[in-house]
Amino acid sequence: MQLDLTYRHIWRISAPIMLGSAAQNVIALSDAVLLYHLGEIEFGAIGFVGVFYITIAAIGYSFSRGGQIMIARRMGEGRPGAVGHLFHTMLLFEMALALLMWAFMHFATPWFFELFLDHSPEIYQKSLEYIHYRSFGIFFSYGGIALISLYSGIARPKIILFTTAVLALVNLVLNYGLIFGELGLPAMGIGGSGLASSIAEGVAFLVFGTYMIFDKENRKLRIFSLPEPDWTLTKQQLNLALPVVANAAVGQGSWVFFFGMVENLGPRALAISNLARMVYLLLSIPMWGFSSGANTLISNLIGQKRHHEVLLAAWKIGKLCWAVSMVLAVPILLFPGQLLYPLLGKSDMSLIGETQPIFYLLLLILSMATFGVVFINALAGTGATWFGLKLQAFTVVIYLGYLFVITNFTQLGLIWVWMAEVIYWVVMIALVVEYLRTERWHKMEF
Repeated sequence: MQLDLTYRHIWRISAPIMLGSAAQNVIALSDAVLLYHLGEIEFGAIGFVGVFYITIAAIGYSFSRGGQIMIARRMGEGRPGAVGHLFHTMLLFEMALALLMWAFMHFATPWFFELFLDHSPEIYQKSLEYIHYRSFGIFFSYGGIALISLYSGIARPKIILFTTAVLALVNLVLNYGLIFGELGLPAMGIGGSGLASSIAEGVAFLVFGTYMIFDKENRKLRIFSLPEPDWTLTKQQLNLALPVVANAAVGQGSWVFFFGMVENLGPRALAISNLARMVYLLLSIPMWGFSSGANTLISNLIGQKRHHEVLLAAWKIGKLCWAVSMVLAVPILLFPGQLLYPLLGKSDMSLIGETQPIFYLLLLILSMATFGVVFINALAGTGATWFGLKLQAFTVVIYLGYLFVITNFTQLGLIWVWMAEVIYWVVMIALVVEYLRTERWHKMEF
């Protein structure tokens, strides 16, 4: 399948992925909203541990990007029969990685969390309670990620939208029941939230897998041939994916560092930043769909030998992503009291009032991030993932250095802490655009 650059086609590819690839954001939002009503300690804990699990999920998602980029390249070259073998290699690796990540969450998190939460023993205990149950969902999460990457790479993403809707609905119902002891279920508090999310991921994976089995269009992709380990192909996928994984781990991990620094400012500052992060997650959903669409579209274009159209495609995807994001962001960030009340509906709405200055800043951050995320993934689509890692490392050093100075040596407050996001995107966009303007990536082959 060969793709083109019309806005309609970009939207058709990106819209279903937009919701599907935001599965962890959907779960994190549901968890945060319900735990907000349980108590401020639980709400503060989910702010930290939710970011931690999204980082774990992002590692698996990023590993699958190597497979997705290669699948899109083969489709652009008119070689659909090669897709099945690529998918099998990606799926086997994801399952092995899931086992490793489960072991880390199950045995190493008490030590790891203590590095960041030594001043908040209650939040520390609640975070461990959540991750104990949440860790079991990683197998379904990583398996689902492989399926999402397959259908994203072949540009047939509609099923992703349906399975994400199933995931969100099951998670919401079970969250309500297991957190508060409703619907005949035990009241487990924050641990119930972790268990509900794991079960929801399992249900969504079964639905997705069943669809794939009965999808007749998969026959030409040779999906159902007997999978065999292919270490050469695994190495090729890893060579593409490892820098993307490192990017995601550093990018998402910087949020863990961010909240660790904010925790030094006190529980109220942590709650304010968690509310801002929750809204940021909601408004970031379009970015992840369009960024995955950029991976597929850019790699497909290069497979067609249309290298000269890559930068144009990135700008088009970025502009469409910005427009969709602003439709959601402007009303929510300018009128949060009215629009967030149905989710946060407590009589004390002072938390929203105190977060309002950061909401205004989020408009600027989102405007930059929509283009930044798309350009980073366009760079990955070219195959220049190792160079992208160098850019990310340089930018994150600046980001973390700024955060450390602001939180430890000044009294400037939260608004200046959140300015770190602006600095990050300014530097990243400038570096990526400058690189894409060159022709150094034209000889990337895989």
